[in-house]
Amino acid sequence: MIKRIEKTKIMHRVVTHNGIAFLGGIIADDVTVGMGGQVTQICAKLDQVLALAGTDKTKLLSAQLFITDMSLKNEMNESWLAWLNGDDLPARATIGVADLGAPEIKIEVVVTAAV
Repeated sequence: MIKRIEKTKIMHRVVTHNGIAFLGGIIADDVTVGMGGQVTQICAKLDQVLALAGTDKTKLLSAQLFITDMSLKNEMNESWLAWLNGDDLPARATIGVADLGAPEIKIEVVVTAAV
């Protein structure tokens, strides 16, 4: 059974199927802060959306982090690792992109998790 949770104008925040939760791209609400601040906000939003799906960060399977400035990858990693338990790291890819819709948006995160 497919379950769609929290509809927006263009997508659902999360879709679950067959014990897997697929989260749409998540960005920070306050994009005036730097990379570390944006990652911290995104991680808090991930906690909320994962909970809506009945799961949490310990069940992450994969993550795709789209960033506009690869020179900020270390700062991104610091905030990312501060959020995760080092034993429950997902498979991950960091992808450099030209832009994410506005120059202030430094990162967008997409994850999948077991439910």
